Amino acid sequence: MSLPESPYKKVTTHSIQKMKIAGEKISMITAYDYSFAKIFDAAGMDIILVGDSASNVMAGHVTTLPITLEQMIYHAQSVVRAHQRSLIVVDIPFGYYQSNSEIALASAIRIMKESGGHTVKLEGGEEVIDSVKKIVRAGVPVMGHLGLTPQSINKFGTYTVRATEEAEAEKLKKDALLLQEAGCFAIVLEKIPASLAKAVTESLSIPTIGIGAGADCDGQVLVMHDLLGINTNFTPRFLRKYLNLEEQISSAIKQYIQDVKTKDFPNEMEQY
Repeated sequence: MSLPESPYKKVTTHSIQKMKIAGEKISMITAYDYSFAKIFDAAGMDIILVGDSASNVMAGHVTTLPITLEQMIYHAQSVVRAHQRSLIVVDIPFGYYQSNSEIALASAIRIMKESGGHTVKLEGGEEVIDSVKKIVRAGVPVMGHLGLTPQSINKFGTYTVRATEEAEAEKLKKDALLLQEAGCFAIVLEKIPASLAKAVTESLSIPTIGIGAGADCDGQVLVMHDLLGINTNFTPRFLRKYLNLEEQISSAIKQYIQDVKTKDFPNEMEQY
């Protein structure tokens, strides 16, 4: 499938803002290594998120909480090496910004200096505003994240849809405006009612990126392992699987094993 040529040779935070103004939807996907990031970048992806979801899909943890700053920097370094066009966003992991704004700034600076990433992302609203302001004042672009915030899963106790009650919905609206005022260039809205995401998106001058938040967000993000059908155990309503790589990879590996066992591989053309 051929896509129309993008006017953005390199996507920046400024490009993202122009996309919102023009009504152009923003594409975003996670990546954690060089090889996949290179494919996504070359395909024309607008934003690549080096997500703390690496804790789940790369390391096998149940939550995003165990991953460290050093591990996030390692994954980000790998993704940045593949970068030609996409904007690279790097999650600040749990424990490296919640306690105070000085620690948050130090974490953001380490990510920027050691990984070469372009921006950072952190979860929360009013609770993290001081950290957002301090990071932005230091010259580091910040993407916010509201709704279902996986780093707070032990507080929520469930991955169910957030902000279905009026009080939480009103807080989310307020938090979105606070994040914008604090200098965020975009906000991820995760697993909230589509009508609320629409209202928030229309209230902001900065873009929203949805995941399970309906079609009216300015862009969409999915985890690569979910989109490509590598992670077969995750089947929420919002997920569209574009491939079934788990099945295809498993079939290929089984064929390889059989070919080795039966001495079919390597054949005469596959040796020196």
